[in-house]
Amino acid sequence: MNTRVYISLTLLLLVVVFIVQNATVVDIRFLFWKISMSRSLMIFFVLAIGVVIGWITTVHFYKKHQLPRKD
Repeated sequence: MNTRVYISLTLLLLVVVFIVQNATVVDIRFLFWKISMSRSLMIFFVLAIGVVIGWITTVHFYKKHQLPRKD
């Protein structure tokens, strides 16, 4: 097996350990809403929102500062 498979399996094992250790249900309150979900799922959603915001701002930055094309 190659290195990528070993790295992928190691990361998968770490994710499974993280999910098992953070399976506690937590209450999240935001303004008028109250949601109950597992801590690992909440951390995943917060990370995903951060990745999307970072991607959007990076794309916007590069489009704003893009040099004009020379044809």
